[in-house]
Amino acid sequence: MVASGRCKQPRNQRQPRHWAPWLVLWTASLTILPLAPSLAQSPALPPPDDIPEEILRTEIILEGRSPVDGEPLTATEYTELMEALAENPNPPQLSPRIRHLVFLLRVRKFFRTFLPFL
Repeated sequence: MVASGRCKQPRNQRQPRHWAPWLVLWTASLTILPLAPSLAQSPALPPPDDIPEEILRTEIILEGRSPVDGEPLTATEYTELMEALAENPNPPQLSPRIRHLVFLLRVRKFFRTFLPFL
């Protein structure tokens, strides 16, 4: 027996030190402390003159921009311009060669859906 009252154990039979609780506390302090100033602040409220988004969604927009040159238009000018563009007597035409190529691509796509290995 040892005079100090404690039993000396061989090195390989000693109890391991438990570092896990200290490691958890240390890790938690490193992750929570940087967030502490932001947690202490109260959430900022919007200014009182700010219009809520729900009201803005239901608002009817009366102004628009011309698709031709981008200038601002009123609602009536915009509808008149759209009608004038729709009544174009000379719609743009593709060359016959490009039309034929588009047709062939569509036929090819149709056959690829049924015969994917070709």
